[in-house]
Amino acid sequence: MNSKNTLLKIYNGQVITPSHIIKNGTVVIRDGIIEAVTDGDPEVKGAIELDAKGQYIAPGLIDIQVNGYNSVSFCLEGAENTLAGNGELTVSDVRKVTEGLWKEGVTTYFPTLTTNGQDLLLKNFGILAKAMNDPSLLGSIPGFHLEGPYISAIDGYRGAHPLEFVRKPDWKEFLEIYKASGEKILLITVAPEIEGAFEFIRKCRELGIVVSLGHHNGTAGQIKQAIDYGAGLATHLGNGCANMMNRHHNPIWPQLADDRLMISFIADGFHLPPEILQVFYKTKSAENIIITSDITSYAGLPAGTYKIKNGQTIEKTVEGNLRFSGQGGGLYGSATPLHKGVAHIMKVTGCGLVNAIQMTTLNPAHVHHLNDRGVLEPGKRADLILFTIGNDQILIQKTIVAGKEVYSNN
Repeated sequence: MNSKNTLLKIYNGQVITPSHIIKNGTVVIRDGIIEAVTDGDPEVKGAIELDAKGQYIAPGLIDIQVNGYNSVSFCLEGAENTLAGNGELTVSDVRKVTEGLWKEGVTTYFPTLTTNGQDLLLKNFGILAKAMNDPSLLGSIPGFHLEGPYISAIDGYRGAHPLEFVRKPDWKEFLEIYKASGEKILLITVAPEIEGAFEFIRKCRELGIVVSLGHHNGTAGQIKQAIDYGAGLATHLGNGCANMMNRHHNPIWPQLADDRLMISFIADGFHLPPEILQVFYKTKSAENIIITSDITSYAGLPAGTYKIKNGQTIEKTVEGNLRFSGQGGGLYGSATPLHKGVAHIMKVTGCGLVNAIQMTTLNPAHVHHLNDRGVLEPGKRADLILFTIGNDQILIQKTIVAGKEVYSNN
């Protein structure tokens, strides 16, 4: 299993398909590609055999919103931390994040750059574009997410995005960013109410970029028009909005009501209370939801107190809650990996494992046209995870990317 170019049979596992779980299933991998998914234990001549010992076998998780991990931030000069050494993103940093996420069961992810100055965005997207072609990353980065800078400037809706860099859409400016990324921005978060948003959305869709509505205070009419122009997703619905809103006329209801709009949300147990997740799930169903982590550079770090650039301190609890220090301190982003969101959504909504996995694999792959991954089927990349479940927690036991074992919990 140390080489991509091998014939591998993983048998005696509970294989998760889009419709059901094969209780005694086998996955056959040849040269990094899934060759067969079958019931039972068929003979495969010449194969290296791996006994899954009843563990679950699922597609590798896909996270479309990763701001950083284990002290590395992809947007170093924004509202993030100063843990990443000299403050310069490097290809080595990207490799560090990728290897860390493999241990969490994430085999595909979108490095996410948030609202910032043009120079920083150009520089860091250039570094990310170089890193994604590093053979050691095994194709785990198919593209990027640009969250902002074309969002609401209003406190609350803006979230932690720095006000000084929030601006109106500028197509020429965006094309510079897009080219710096190697034309690999696959997802952009935009506020529909700002001047020029609708035409910007239309142009992004012409490039094949998925447009998501987020950090906004759009009216029902503006949200509908943005969807008419091509917006297809809502970024971490229920967050990135003000604490005090009109009970009837606010941006949440129209996004839930329009069947053309898929939603993403953070299911870490801290960003949204259980009843909100229950309503979102009942309203949209598993077919129209993407669970994301929205993790920051504090994910993967030990619990404790950390100081950020503006001198304030934040606390990370043992459970993974990340918030400003002191009584009543607000959230400072997420530090909880995606697999915990899978376990949490099952616990609070009662949905089955098949649906929970769908929201973190098949759905993001489908939305972003990642046709080579996201499901265990012949012809797909052999990106998969083996895991157990105990005490409402998913425990990643093994991660395989493009047929290569990259993590094992021995």
